[in-house]
Amino acid sequence: MHGKPYRYTFTVEKSAIDFNGHVNNVTYLSWMIDAATRHSESVGFGYQQCLELGGTWVAKSHHIEYRKPALEGDTLQMETWIKDIGRLLSTREYRIRRVEDESLVCEGSTEWVFVDSIKMRPTRIPKVIIQGFDV
Repeated sequence: MHGKPYRYTFTVEKSAIDFNGHVNNVTYLSWMIDAATRHSESVGFGYQQCLELGGTWVAKSHHIEYRKPALEGDTLQMETWIKDIGRLLSTREYRIRRVEDESLVCEGSTEWVFVDSIKMRPTRIPKVIIQGFDV
């Protein structure tokens, strides 16, 4: 880990469960995006603050590996951190564990590109954002 990890716990709701009786694959992606948003807001660089700096984050790619199924009522711990941050691109990693038995449920990563909020073209990540994530 390069950046300071951000963690929180939550409980799997019935709406997250698919026809196989476990958390739907798409839900994990939603949780990852939520974790990125929460982490960014916690260091003072949420959506609005990024817009004020002239930019916003756009996903370039997502990678998800499912290790064990999560079920309705499970308490999970989400952990996310910045693995790498460059001029235009940041790689964020995620790990989800079941609190009850500490088993690894899922891990993944996202490549985020910082783009000009008007032109929607990649632009340099402001130094203040990089410093905010303590990478």
